[in-house]
Amino acid sequence: MQFNKALLEEISENFMNCHETISIAESVTAGLLQLAFSELNNSKLFYKGGITVHTPDKMVRLLNIDTAEIRDSNGVSGMAVDKMGCHASRIFDSEWCIATSGYCRPERQSAYEIYAYYSISYKGTAVFSDKLEFDSKKDSMLIKSYYTEKILQKFLGQLKLYHILKNEMNGEG
Repeated sequence: MQFNKALLEEISENFMNCHETISIAESVTAGLLQLAFSELNNSKLFYKGGITVHTPDKMVRLLNIDTAEIRDSNGVSGMAVDKMGCHASRIFDSEWCIATSGYCRPERQSAYEIYAYYSISYKGTAVFSDKLEFDSKKDSMLIKSYYTEKILQKFLGQLKLYHILKNEMNGEG
């Protein structure tokens, strides 16, 4: 598994400058986000860890997702990932959290579509959520890698935006 080294370096630099922490709660990306963060320079200073849940019952038990939400969406929705991220940030005591859930293969529950939801939370509040779609029915590892790369790119954008806003509020911008 190869990650975009420049992207990872930039995320690491941003964390070194902000003195904040991050955790991960993932399903569809199956540990790839955790792997990426463990590969960052100085990751032990800001990466608190993560949790990978693959079944709806574990989402309920470990990440406090509402049983009705699981029943309605199989745990694959914007609302579910928002809750996953907020709960995981409390578990790991981190300012930031990225959460994912979705499908990397066409399945009956997904109406045979391939898509993922992800959420970026800050201090226990979801600040950005989106849905990624994948048209082609490629190898599931390729799809997981695609999701991971896109989510890391979006996360870096949110991290930079937060720092710009924080600096402006502090009169540094």
